[in-house]
Amino acid sequence: MRNKIVGYLIVGISILLGFVIWMFNRALAEIVSTSCSHGSSCPMWGTIDFQTNIGLGVMVFIILIGIYLIFFGKEQKIVTKFVKEQIKDKQISKDNYKDIMNKLNNEEKSVFEKIIESEGSMFQSELVEKTDLTKVKVTRILDKLEGKHLIERRRRGMTNIVILKK
Repeated sequence: MRNKIVGYLIVGISILLGFVIWMFNRALAEIVSTSCSHGSSCPMWGTIDFQTNIGLGVMVFIILIGIYLIFFGKEQKIVTKFVKEQIKDKQISKDNYKDIMNKLNNEEKSVFEKIIESEGSMFQSELVEKTDLTKVKVTRILDKLEGKHLIERRRRGMTNIVILKK
């Protein structure tokens, strides 16, 4: 869905770019026609055509990118793919972890429940947002849960993905 929205935005921007090219071309044509006394043999006319063609080429290229995103851009979530590989048909639920939950303190329970609710994995940055705890506090809690072999953290770009261990 996001790819389609981006595609529509790109097409809209390129149409706006086409309008700007057209306006610029009209203004340059007026300037050249008043300042050039040679008529159509004036070298400035060739320059206008060249610049217009380059601008239109860029606009068409941008439109093609937008159309590609609208019709062929597939939305993929790295997390979803990764979770499927990790879980492999095994559903993670709160029932599986009731015994473990009794051994955790309130903050650890809160973080652990958020991970379970997100089907067994989520980005660490999302965890910070959803628990309303500081980054440092979440990191320390995740360190404790990782030390108890309940979760695993893996680096994904600029953040970590937190995964429940089976």
